[in-house]
Amino acid sequence: MPPALVLAADHAYAARLTTAPGGRDAVDPAWYAERWTLDGPEPYAVPLPLDQPEEAASDVLPLSDGRVLIRRRVADRHAFSLLYPTGPGTGELPLGDLACGELTLLPPSPDGLSAYALVPGDRSTAVWLVAGGPFGPERVAEVPGRCSGGVWLDREGRLLALDRRWGPGSPVKAVAVDLERGGEVTPLLQIAPESNDRLLLADPDSGLLLIRSDAPGEDRLGWGVLGSCLPVRFPECLRLPDLTLTPFAVQPGQMLMPESCAVALRIDGPAGDWVGVWRPSGRRLVPYAAPAGWQAGSGFWSRDAVLHLPYAQDGAPCGVALLEAPADEPHQPATNGTEPSGAEPTPGPCRPVPLGEAPLIRRAVPG
Repeated sequence: MPPALVLAADHAYAARLTTAPGGRDAVDPAWYAERWTLDGPEPYAVPLPLDQPEEAASDVLPLSDGRVLIRRRVADRHAFSLLYPTGPGTGELPLGDLACGELTLLPPSPDGLSAYALVPGDRSTAVWLVAGGPFGPERVAEVPGRCSGGVWLDREGRLLALDRRWGPGSPVKAVAVDLERGGEVTPLLQIAPESNDRLLLADPDSGLLLIRSDAPGEDRLGWGVLGSCLPVRFPECLRLPDLTLTPFAVQPGQMLMPESCAVALRIDGPAGDWVGVWRPSGRRLVPYAAPAGWQAGSGFWSRDAVLHLPYAQDGAPCGVALLEAPADEPHQPATNGTEPSGAEPTPGPCRPVPLGEAPLIRRAVPG
C-alpha cells in the first residue's frame, strides 16, 4: 500500500496515491495521484490521473504552488515529474531521472518549491535536489556514512538533519547537514557513546526536538532543545510498552518556549490508530479517538493549538477534523533541567550527554 497523505511545507496542499472508490479491493488496482487543497474554506480533492495508472510503489510530494512531484521506478532508474491540473486533464512536466538502486524522497523542503532525495552508496550518502533546480536532478551534498531519516531544522531549507551510521554494527547518530556549505556536517545528537540517537521531528520556532534513543537502556521517546546545554529528557508518560508512539506534528509559533509546544503523536496498538497530545511541560499524554478514515500519521497544528487531521471516508472523500489541544497544566516549579517529565526512567549505561556538548549553533554567514 502507498504511504498516507503527504503535506506540503506550508500545509496549503497535500497529495497521495489513491484509486477510484472500491478500487483498492481489486486484484490489480489502478493507482493515480490526488491533490488535496487545505487552505480554503472547505478542503477538496483534485484527481491527477494520466493515460497509464501509477505503480503503488511510486512516491508523491506536494509543492506549495499546487504542483505534485511524483517519483516512479522505471527499470533501474528513478524518474521525476511534476503533475498539475489542466482543465479536465492532467499536465505533466518531466524533470529527469537518476540511475541508482535505492532512493528515498525527503520531507517537503521548507521553501515550498524544492524537493530532495537521499541516495545511499557504499561509503557515503548523496543528497540530490530533484525538483526546484535549473537543470534537472543535481547532487548538492555527499555525506560520509549511510544516512536515513530526514528532518528540516530551519524555515529556509538549508539545514537538514540526517540519521547516520558509519558502518555495520556502529551506532546511529543524528547529524546536521548544511546544504549551502557544500554539505558541511555537524554532530547533532551524541547522547551516549554507543546509543542509537535518531531525530524524529524539529520545530524551528521553539527549537523543540523529538528524539528516539536507546540511551536509557531501551528504545524511548525523548525531547531536547536545539543548541541547549540541558540533557535530553525521556518522559515516563511516553513509555508505553504495548503501544507504538510516533510524533508527527509540533505546534508552531511558540518562540523560545519549547516546553509549551503541543505535540501530536500517532498511537498504534491492537485497537487501531489513536491520536495522542502531549506537552513537555504537561507531563501527561492525552489520547483521542482518530476520525474514521484518518490518513494515519498526517496532520498539522495551527499556532493557536488546533490540530488538523485529514481523513477520507464514504461520503466525505476529502475532509479535515479539528482537535483542540487541552489547556496547559499549571507551570511546574523551576528545576535545574535534569529531571525527566514523569517518573525516573530506568538508568542507562551512562549519563546522557547534554545537547550543548554537540550542538548545532545557528551562525551568521558572511555575504
